[in-house]
Amino acid sequence: MRSTRPSFTARRGRYARRNTSPVLAAVALASALALTATACDSGDAEAGSGATASAASEGDGKITIPDNIRDKLKEHGIDIDKWKNGAWKNWDKDDWLREADEYINPIIKGLWNPDRMRGADDPDNAVDDSDLSGDQGVTDPTPEPVDAKAVSPTYHANAPEAGKVFFDSPEGTMVCSATVVEDPAHPGKSNTVWTAGHCVHAGKNGGWYRNIAFVPSYNDGGKSGEELRNATQKEVAPYGVWWGDWAQTSDQWIEQGGATGGDGASYDFAVIHVTPEAGSNGKSLEETVGSALPVDFEAPAVTKVNSVTATGYPAAPPFDGETLFQCQDKPGRLSINKADPNMYRIGCTMTGGSSGGGWVSTGSDGKPALVSNTSIGPATAGWLAGPRLGDVAKGVYDSVSKKFAGR
Repeated sequence: MRSTRPSFTARRGRYARRNTSPVLAAVALASALALTATACDSGDAEAGSGATASAASEGDGKITIPDNIRDKLKEHGIDIDKWKNGAWKNWDKDDWLREADEYINPIIKGLWNPDRMRGADDPDNAVDDSDLSGDQGVTDPTPEPVDAKAVSPTYHANAPEAGKVFFDSPEGTMVCSATVVEDPAHPGKSNTVWTAGHCVHAGKNGGWYRNIAFVPSYNDGGKSGEELRNATQKEVAPYGVWWGDWAQTSDQWIEQGGATGGDGASYDFAVIHVTPEAGSNGKSLEETVGSALPVDFEAPAVTKVNSVTATGYPAAPPFDGETLFQCQDKPGRLSINKADPNMYRIGCTMTGGSSGGGWVSTGSDGKPALVSNTSIGPATAGWLAGPRLGDVAKGVYDSVSKKFAGR
């Protein structure tokens, strides 16, 4: 349906139709904040909000969920024991958890196996090509398409911070891209991932997605889709599966974010704190992959940035979601709403699935840094746009870092 607003499609990755019976081996309770455009309330109005709860392991190996969390869930008719055994598949609108302190993300060991990860097979519904007649700010001419180039395997050798975020939605299994970033509270030992807000929360018309997990260097060897049909877990996830035990996004995304139309896109970013599915061996995510990017919240204005490189796993045709790609271009300005910050926009043929992937440029200190993430693009591809990271993004980032500063 046509709109007076610019027509966009949020790059949410692809849906999967394959049902997998989860094998429950360990459970951890997490409170995640809005990731991708929009966030929850918090004591810090700029930062978004969230709540956290930890699961304590008893001597017999059972997992104990704090009583206050159980009580909170029961207010919504959710039994945590039933949830662990498959009740998370119930997406009744009245039971879809939306608020920051209602999000739960129990670890379900073995859920994200190679078949289930590979099973994201349908792109988000596309919209008409961009129609900027509703532009209310400063928008530069539409950039010429830049052909996405495949990253040479191994991906870990050439883009060690890149990976995929997997999650479940009412429509099925979905996938986004993401980046390992530094944590100022834990230099050299970060467990922090940057992605788009719409990869963890549905925005104004929905709630939190479920079973959110990050896989660094997915398909590190660059195998084809056919070759991956017989791939082992190690080949698909060489550095393990890392579950989100905390997530946060902007208040704007939760309040305004939508699947299409660009609503909330200027604030479509999120930070996920992760923990390894296999249990801790003393190594952080950054130590495990050997790298993490700094985030620059003081990058030059869009017009003064000479070049950015966007990285992601595009999944909608003509791509299949299994291979890592990059686009490099000089960004221009895209304005969705006069009241919101201008977004970066580059020519790029990457499609759905590349959402959340990091945009890297020369930071204010002259070194490579993450300055944005893929948020939206037109149905026909050709360009991508990402938010400029400012005070709101820094508030989200700092809030997550402080939550885990003493751990």
